[in-house]
Amino acid sequence: MEAQPTAALETVFRLESPGVIAGVARLVRDVGIAEELTQDALVAALEQWPRDGVPDNPGAWLMATARRRAVDLIRRRENYARKLAEIGRELPASAPPPEEPADPEDIDDDLLRLVFTACHPVLSAEARIALTLRLLGGLTTSEIARARLVPEPTVAQRIVRAKRTLARKNVAFEVPYGPDREARLGSVLEVIYLIFNEGYAATAGDDWLRPALCEDALRLARVLSALMPKEPEVHGLAALLEFQSSRTAARTAPDGEPVLLKDQNRHRWNRLLIARGVTALGHAHATTGSAAPGPYALQAAIAACHATAHTYEETDWPRIAALYGLLAARAPSPVVELNRAVAVSMAEGPAPALALVDTLAAEPALRDYHLLPSVRGDLLARLGRTAEAREEFERAASLTRNARERALLLHRAQEATG
Repeated sequence: MEAQPTAALETVFRLESPGVIAGVARLVRDVGIAEELTQDALVAALEQWPRDGVPDNPGAWLMATARRRAVDLIRRRENYARKLAEIGRELPASAPPPEEPADPEDIDDDLLRLVFTACHPVLSAEARIALTLRLLGGLTTSEIARARLVPEPTVAQRIVRAKRTLARKNVAFEVPYGPDREARLGSVLEVIYLIFNEGYAATAGDDWLRPALCEDALRLARVLSALMPKEPEVHGLAALLEFQSSRTAARTAPDGEPVLLKDQNRHRWNRLLIARGVTALGHAHATTGSAAPGPYALQAAIAACHATAHTYEETDWPRIAALYGLLAARAPSPVVELNRAVAVSMAEGPAPALALVDTLAAEPALRDYHLLPSVRGDLLARLGRTAEAREEFERAASLTRNARERALLLHRAQEATG
């Protein structure tokens, strides 16, 4: 009898914990304390649900329990006396808190406030990722450690330090407005993008893909697009992740080996996700209006070219090259230039693309970037310069930390020698 409630609790808690943490954080103004109180509610559920059964609305049960404990905590601790004076009158232990006054400019959503708090620029990128996966993804410390390929104590320290930093810096539990909105939103989108990329092409380890990370990032992007429907770059990121996720099933062989884009079975691409991507990209264009599209919308447009091509040969490479040109102007980056060179090689041939790649050789950011010699090796192989191509593929293999990718690059080196 206990197995069913316990299993239900695990599922419910992963789904509901972000909202519960967000609701409690609005009361106590501290995400660390809010998470502890949410965990207390979980313990209470573990004690009561096996005995009394799973409640009809388990999420509401967890929220009510966590909120009651928040009030108890505020009343119990003297150093929370000021907060008690502010919110104790508004939140009797027997009733939920009244709605805050609605401001036409306000986005009255606790979950959105939690997103902006967890992704605050005062935290390092790794701390933002760990805290976001913990609070919004519902992942345990051990799950985050496995996903990020770092020791569990390292993840635990990052999360603890992140919470302390937010408290020490008195980071407001709010959604920023005006000039601060764009900068803070950029941080939020960057974290979701980094989480997805780590799952889409793992930087290290034995696996090429980590689908769970991709799914977490995609879910966060969908939540954010629903919470911020007037932000074009939010829709742009959602569209990009929908398109990229659509290819997941075709990107690896049964043995786990990577399958390159040109060799993928497009019948295995998820057409529902592609349709969702097209819709999200349409929202991005509609909300952009006459302004220039942002970097995520441009990347989504590039991904759409791939997703809507029935065969590799039908890919609109000239348009992709042009979009990369726009992206390079909007968000200059050596990696963007490298991707543009790949598109140019398909649209105009390997020779002009090799000239572009050679200009990137001195870029410090690409010095240990394995895809630079990988792309150069591919271009040299297409030009018939096989000995040079082999050297480039071997160099790329020595730089990557992913075992699957290393094997693929060494295989390409062997192919280049005939």
